[in-house]
Amino acid sequence: MLRRLFIAAAMVFAAATMAPGQADASNQLAVAIGGHDAVAYFDRGEPTQGAAKFHHFWNGAVWYFASAENRDKFAANPTAFAPQYDGYCAWAASQNYKRPGDPNVWQIRDGKLYLMVHEGARKKWQADIPTHIAQGDDNWVQIAPY
Repeated sequence: MLRRLFIAAAMVFAAATMAPGQADASNQLAVAIGGHDAVAYFDRGEPTQGAAKFHHFWNGAVWYFASAENRDKFAANPTAFAPQYDGYCAWAASQNYKRPGDPNVWQIRDGKLYLMVHEGARKKWQADIPTHIAQGDDNWVQIAPY
């Protein structure tokens, strides 16, 4: 019981110290995508807040889900649901820098979830999505560690 209380307190502290879209800001415990359910973007088509009781640890972060079913889907194949660029803004990645993604500003393209820092970034990204994805993928190799 005491162990569970400690873990819950650590998760709350980590959530308060991290930008909402980040999945991996450092080696500290982080709450991915602001506690939103990554599976729900695909199944419900909208951002859905997860609950700490349905959590899964992956990629240096704790991920929250709206249900045990969504948690189990994610656990079986995290890369199918996790946002690209570790939850950082896809537009920023295409421009060779990192900005935290906002879980409420998002788009699914070719079965992949992309977050943006704000609506203006999403509009710029949407002007030429294939080019921005290619640029982001190329740039991410260099900027991901920083």
